[in-house]
Amino acid sequence: MILSLVHNWIGDTGHLFVIVSFVTALASSWAYYNAYKKSNTIEASGALKYARILFAIHGLAVLGIVATLFSIIYNNYFEYHYAWSHSSRHLPVHYMISSFWEGQEGSFLLWIFWHVVTAVFIMGKGGEWEAPVMTVFSIVQAFLTSMVLGVVLPGIELKLGSSPFMLLRDVLDDPTFISNPDFVPEDGRGLNPLLQNIWMVIHPPTLFFGFALTLVPFSFMISGLWTRKYREWVKPALPWTLLAAGVLGVGILMGAYWAYETLNFGGYWNWDPVENAVYIPWLFLVASYHVMIVFRRSKSGLMASMIMVLSMYTLILYSTFLTRSGVLGESSVHSFTDLGLSGQLLIYLLFFFIGGVVLLIYHGGKIPSSQKDIETYSGEFWVFIGALILILMGIQVLLPTSIPVYNKIVEFFGGISTAAAPSDPAEYSKYQIWFAILLTITSGIAQYFWWKNIKKGKALASFVPSIILTMVIVLIILQIGFTYSDFRLIIMLIAGVFSLLANGHVLIELLRKKPVLSGGAVTHIGVAFMVVGILYSTGFSNVVSENTSGLVINKNMTTQENRENLVLWFDETSKMAEYDLNYLGRHVKLDENGEYVRISDVLPTDDPYKVVASRDIFNDENELIASKADTFSLNPENTYYKIRHVRGDEIIDMYPRVQDNPDMGKVVSPDLLHTFTRDFYTYATVIPPSDDELKWVAGDTMVISVGEEFFINDYVTTLKEVVKLDAEELEFRGLDKNDLALKAEFEITSQSMTHYVEPLIVIRNDMGASLEDELIELGIKVQFLGVDPQTEKFKFIPYTTQKDFVVIKSIEKPWINLLWLGTIILAVGFGISTYRRFKESAKKAA
Repeated sequence: MILSLVHNWIGDTGHLFVIVSFVTALASSWAYYNAYKKSNTIEASGALKYARILFAIHGLAVLGIVATLFSIIYNNYFEYHYAWSHSSRHLPVHYMISSFWEGQEGSFLLWIFWHVVTAVFIMGKGGEWEAPVMTVFSIVQAFLTSMVLGVVLPGIELKLGSSPFMLLRDVLDDPTFISNPDFVPEDGRGLNPLLQNIWMVIHPPTLFFGFALTLVPFSFMISGLWTRKYREWVKPALPWTLLAAGVLGVGILMGAYWAYETLNFGGYWNWDPVENAVYIPWLFLVASYHVMIVFRRSKSGLMASMIMVLSMYTLILYSTFLTRSGVLGESSVHSFTDLGLSGQLLIYLLFFFIGGVVLLIYHGGKIPSSQKDIETYSGEFWVFIGALILILMGIQVLLPTSIPVYNKIVEFFGGISTAAAPSDPAEYSKYQIWFAILLTITSGIAQYFWWKNIKKGKALASFVPSIILTMVIVLIILQIGFTYSDFRLIIMLIAGVFSLLANGHVLIELLRKKPVLSGGAVTHIGVAFMVVGILYSTGFSNVVSENTSGLVINKNMTTQENRENLVLWFDETSKMAEYDLNYLGRHVKLDENGEYVRISDVLPTDDPYKVVASRDIFNDENELIASKADTFSLNPENTYYKIRHVRGDEIIDMYPRVQDNPDMGKVVSPDLLHTFTRDFYTYATVIPPSDDELKWVAGDTMVISVGEEFFINDYVTTLKEVVKLDAEELEFRGLDKNDLALKAEFEITSQSMTHYVEPLIVIRNDMGASLEDELIELGIKVQFLGVDPQTEKFKFIPYTTQKDFVVIKSIEKPWINLLWLGTIILAVGFGISTYRRFKESAKKAA
């Protein structure tokens, strides 16, 4: 603990920026409203200029908030509750960035920031739509900035928002601050270990950028109703809808990959309520786009487009309410804690939902509708079917995910409800798999009807080649592939192959005629690859860490768990699938060169984030990676368990990790062995005891001479030499230069490695002390007692304990690369379509 001055000025500056941003958001909404009202008058230009100035001030204030808060985090001003709660002195800069949006306030700021960025483009390219659209934008900004106001309205004691600039002493009820109000903690609590991952640096910004983009089609739709331009709003809103769907989709998939390589539930999607809360509005967003393009082509479905856009944005706000109000409680590992904003969030949700519904009802009778029926043999019909499937997929997830909300409603009316959302992912998957099958098939059919002029009565004939080829390919796969015990997987495979062929056929024709139109086909091919990748990686996921020893690993494990986990003893070979495994001990990762080194090869220092090499350290290629006495930085929370996989000449090392955070406990993360056809997903299921938890047993005193061999803990051990430490070695070991120290060097051989243990005897001021040395991998510790005067041999006491081990679970995931390939193709398809729609919009606007 240290004393330091409290940097009040920076927090006050941040508060000022928040207040300015809130006031200017309100003012600019009124100014833009006024600018629209005067749009056909001589005052139009001046009113619009005034509104732009106000919003520009708002944008600058938002940038000021972001810069101020990040400065507090970057400069370790732990007198501020936000910095203390989410950061620490030892975080690298990229994780400091992550800590910015780890808390509710920071994530709101991220969302607000992206609204400002998006608004710049609306102001520049919005034309006649700028004033009404920016009116909606500004109102939303006012709501969002109110979430970080952190003020209590006098008289009614109503709290508005939670400020990220609160001082620690104003938040914590700690007596320390009574005796010393200027007390500043030496360090912060740090970033959640799960979030210390590169994907968490880019996933939240992408996700919130997608959230921000969804405001654009909603604002255009509201503006269309308000200005009675019922049809015209669709054209400029269309490319933004597509961009939002692409960005949000990529953000969701980034989160899935983060979960895959960081969490240990064995997959990439667990139907967690927070995952669902983002998935549902994305489905409605994609459905909205498809209904809108039907309207653009056939003039049918205008009201449906409006309802879909309103539903989509309402679900965005609903997901915000779910994840930030605390209503999910303990049902999700991702949700934020309640900051007392649930009422404010509910008002935010209801304001836009009820406002949108009222506008739709008020204008409902004036909204044009097409009297022309959509034929079954048209692309529009099948696109509608696809949108309907997307909506049903969303509703199926929405209903059980909302169970905690139902409970709150019942409680509000005095009742009691203890219903719980399904915790078993299979409860969602058993329905979603059928929707996915229908959607995949429909995407292939819709592309045919959309781009080909298929006449009634010839539809089946048009599909015959694709159907026959699909069945041939599926039969070949069944013959050479996996054994299908679940008929749903066969249907899923048929759907995926059919969609690939149908969309591939359309894609080839479009590439010949007009490549810019190929975005939809490319996107749907990406979806088909994802479906096949999910089919194989999930349907044929296989536990390969089979325990064939017949021994019970842990009594607390179930029979199945004991059967599916493998004990690996240090430097002993075990068999797993076609690999020979060898556990090579606990390692740390050096920041300077990214190399993994054994814990026994480094010595701790007074700074827990720094270690010193105890000897020259070489990597597996026999290259020197650290010289003796070199100092390195590392994260002391991380321990990596090196597991060598050997198959013939192939050698691959995996490093599953355990992160031990003093405040947040132990977190296990897997390591992945990627091959072209499959992944091996390995994580530790039983963590060996730490050094402090080991129980050592002393052996009999040994009297031996140099060169003599003996056994300790069943390992052949040799006393190589006993030497007097020179001045350099004394300094390295932190001893006084006047000390007399003798070092005994023991060489110990395990299956594939040679180890050294070096106990000391130190004499200082005629007083002797024995410094033990240990090798926890082999369960060996040696104490040097001195020289036996009668035999002139050396006396030692050996200590033993259980040698090191780790219990792992390893899952084989075949063809998971098809899933990731599909996500890349999906993103490319969205990119092509978005480019096309923006280009069309700009051309027509010009």
